[in-house]
Amino acid sequence: MSKSNLLYYFSSKEAIYNATLAHILEIWLTPLKTLEADGEPEFELAAYVRRKIEMSARFPEASRLFANEVMQGAPQILPILEGELKRLVEEKCQVIQSWIDAGKMRRIEPIHLIFSIWATTQHYADFSVQIKALTGKDLNDPEFVTETENAITSLILSGIGLAPPKDAT
Repeated sequence: MSKSNLLYYFSSKEAIYNATLAHILEIWLTPLKTLEADGEPEFELAAYVRRKIEMSARFPEASRLFANEVMQGAPQILPILEGELKRLVEEKCQVIQSWIDAGKMRRIEPIHLIFSIWATTQHYADFSVQIKALTGKDLNDPEFVTETENAITSLILSGIGLAPPKDAT
């Protein structure tokens, strides 16, 4: 796209940046939206981890851009974090709490479970250089992706008293 076409749709660099961040949030939040209260937590959470690893593999630059924005105090997206994202996370915390209340998983503050999934899965995008330096592999390697999904799923689920489903991967 030419610069003139780009500036036709966006009034400034800040407008382009804001649109990019909004698009990143839309993409990154899609997997969280799929957690359903009527599903079994081990299947729902295993699928969520799988989708988050897939996102880290497909869009590592987007993850790093978002992380950089947040580390700077979220000057452009704070209203989204305090609004749309907060509402979505509260809704999904209620889903997790419903599983806890039904005795389907160990008690944990749901928000910390979500944060842990975000931290472990997005680490592979945000720190891909470090991971490649230490392992010689990254999320471009399908075997490493599977190994990563299995490890994170096992860690997360065992931490809440669940076993990974046999067909989680």
